[in-house]
Amino acid sequence: MSEIKTKPFRQAEHEIDPVYLNRWSPRSFLEKEVSEEVLMRLFEAARWAPSANNLQPWKFIIARTKEDREKFHSFINDGNRIWCEKAPVLAVLISDKEDPVHSFDTGTAWGYLSLQATREGLVTHAMGGFQKDKAREILNIPENFDLQVVIAIGYQGEKEVLPENLQAREQPSSRKPLKEIVVEGEFK
Repeated sequence: MSEIKTKPFRQAEHEIDPVYLNRWSPRSFLEKEVSEEVLMRLFEAARWAPSANNLQPWKFIIARTKEDREKFHSFINDGNRIWCEKAPVLAVLISDKEDPVHSFDTGTAWGYLSLQATREGLVTHAMGGFQKDKAREILNIPENFDLQVVIAIGYQGEKEVLPENLQAREQPSSRKPLKEIVVEGEFK
C-alpha cells in the first residue's frame, strides 16, 4: 500500500488521519490496469461498511474490459465521459430500495471504497451525471434497485491531458468550517 502523506493545501481544524485530507476526486486517469488484488481490496473495504440491520443494500457492477467500459460509456453524460474514458475501472453503485435507509448505507460503502483507494495509491471520482434509465436497461438492473452513482477508479494522470476547461478544476477542494456544519441543541 502507498504511504499516506498529508498534502499541504488541505488543512483540518482538528487532528485526523491524513487519508481524509488526501482523498479527492480527480478527473485525469492513467490508462494503467488496476490489478485484481488491489481492486478487490477496495470492494472488500466497502463490504465492511456499517449498515442498518446489517442489510448491506449495496451492489457494485464493474467494468474492466474495453467492451464493458464502452457499454458504460454509452450511458455516461458527455461532460463526464470526456474525462472518465481513460479510467481502467468503472463501477455503477446500486442499492436495494427495500431497505428504508439504502441510500445512506450505500453512501457509507462508497466512502469506505474511496478511502481504501487512497490508501492503495488510487483515485476515485463518483459521478451523478449519467442516464439512469439507460444504465438500468443496458445493465439489466431490476426496478427494486436505485442507481446511485458511477465511479471511475484508477491511477491519477497529469492534469495537462484534460481538456483546458477541466484543468483548472483538477485540484483538491476545501471544505466548509466545522462551525457551519455542526450545531448544538437545535437547527441554527
